[in-house]
Amino acid sequence: MQVSDLINCGVYIFTPDIFSVIQDISLNREDRANLRRVSSFEALHSATRTLPTDFVRLDQDILSPLAGKKKLYTYETMDFWEQIKTPGMSLKCSELYLAQFHFTSPLLLSSGDVHPTAKIGPNVSISANVRVGAGVRLVSCIILDDVEIKENAVVINSIVGWKSSIGRWSRVQADGDYNAKLGITILGEAVTVEDEVVVTSSIVLPNKTLNVSVQEEIIL
Repeated sequence: MQVSDLINCGVYIFTPDIFSVIQDISLNREDRANLRRVSSFEALHSATRTLPTDFVRLDQDILSPLAGKKKLYTYETMDFWEQIKTPGMSLKCSELYLAQFHFTSPLLLSSGDVHPTAKIGPNVSISANVRVGAGVRLVSCIILDDVEIKENAVVINSIVGWKSSIGRWSRVQADGDYNAKLGITILGEAVTVEDEVVVTSSIVLPNKTLNVSVQEEIIL
């Protein structure tokens, strides 16, 4: 058996005719079908068990027959690919994009309201209308629109949501384990971290104000 060196990115584009295909399979099973993907484990064991009549397997029942009829085509890309199964993988993908932009769109990496004494990088994405104060240190982070990072604050291995504010001498940080549940810190929209507060390996939902330090917490 030949093993391909390509992977399926799991992105599909169908015409409306796909609904007719699903309907035909559903009618053949004399019941309404629920379209779903099955895991490789389920696919391996599907031959040894009776399938319920109320669902259609996307890979086996839809895609394989379409490929056999030459109605399914692939697009092969040479760009990078990465699974995003945890929030931390967003930072890894951002790093890949930034490396690509270095060659394809360098102007995207050259502007922003950043104080000259701030130290930025590596792997830092700064969005529109962000204000970065004096002495700030940013490493491996995504800073979304309208964020203010005040003097001498530090952000490491974190995603800072829109309109958030990080106070003076505060730290928003994590260990950077991209595969861990709390491997990075995430601040939701309009989160305020007050002066001299340390937020470590935590997820903070929108519109919260933190005036005490937190570690490995999910702030609802």
